[in-house]
Amino acid sequence: MKRLNNCLENKKYTSIPIWFMRQAGRYLPEFRKIRKKNPNFIKLCLTPELVEEISLQPLKRFDLDAIILFSDILIVPYGLGQKVLFKKNLGPILENLSLDSIIELNKSDFINRINPVYKSLNLLKNSIYYKDKSLIGFAGAPWTLLLYMINKQSPKSDFDKKLIFKDKHLLKSLISKLEEFICLHIDKQIEAGANVIQLFDSWAGLLPKEKLFDYCYNPTLKIVNYVKKKRTPIICFPRGIKKEDYVDFCSLVKPSAINIDYEVSPEWIINKVNNLPIQGGLDPKILLTNKENVKEKVDYYLNVFLGYPYIFNLGHGVLPNTDPSMIEFVVKIIREKNV
Repeated sequence: MKRLNNCLENKKYTSIPIWFMRQAGRYLPEFRKIRKKNPNFIKLCLTPELVEEISLQPLKRFDLDAIILFSDILIVPYGLGQKVLFKKNLGPILENLSLDSIIELNKSDFINRINPVYKSLNLLKNSIYYKDKSLIGFAGAPWTLLLYMINKQSPKSDFDKKLIFKDKHLLKSLISKLEEFICLHIDKQIEAGANVIQLFDSWAGLLPKEKLFDYCYNPTLKIVNYVKKKRTPIICFPRGIKKEDYVDFCSLVKPSAINIDYEVSPEWIINKVNNLPIQGGLDPKILLTNKENVKEKVDYYLNVFLGYPYIFNLGHGVLPNTDPSMIEFVVKIIREKNV
């Protein structure tokens, strides 16, 4: 059985599964070469032959346990009819939101708009690398997508809480629609070949504690329950929530695994989530330092999670200025320790 799936489904592994968030991306020169020729990012994500090539680039370099689809969480707003542009040094820019057009959108229109995503997964499923690797599909969680759709840009640079929570009718309608279409998007990914799903709630940490249930826990629970009915494991990443909120999240949502960010102590959480598989944790900035420091930090995670159902990953995505040789070095450490 594939290492990652075995860990997620049976809480067992012969050696620690390894993959990296954003393992296919800007730190690889072969990706930058493709990106330079394809300035329209959404169009790139909807070109199956290039998506296949990009998704497999890290597998050609490193001994990883999973292929993750090269795509973006904003494919869902795009599928819903909201224009999405990516501008250099600014990130994503979304056009004005038309709730009426989104509410009226039917499922076939959504699928047709982003159907190349599913074609890409089908290509990956039929690639020679798929045989002993898991194939990860993914989506953004409702809150994170809602935030982008209303804020119209990354909340990293500008975020007005009063504006976001001002229209309760809009929020309720939009989050309900997002739950429906995220489930549809995941369903089509599973149908196309994905055998693991990761749900990214990248901006969960911006939610006040009193709003976590309504905008993070409950919407995510609906999606997790839906995916479980498909007999497919789902990893959740509610990035940035406080460590005690991770415990509430796990007890309420019950994902197949929880991805921790680098603010969460592995020694603390290992005793708090009732043997739930844990993924990630290492600060991606560590990979920008020297090999001695990297080895020390990687060994720390491996030692803490010795004998525990753990998936090695980062507490966020690989940074663009990471040297690919450092990824290779990390994989080598883990493989040598878990032969």
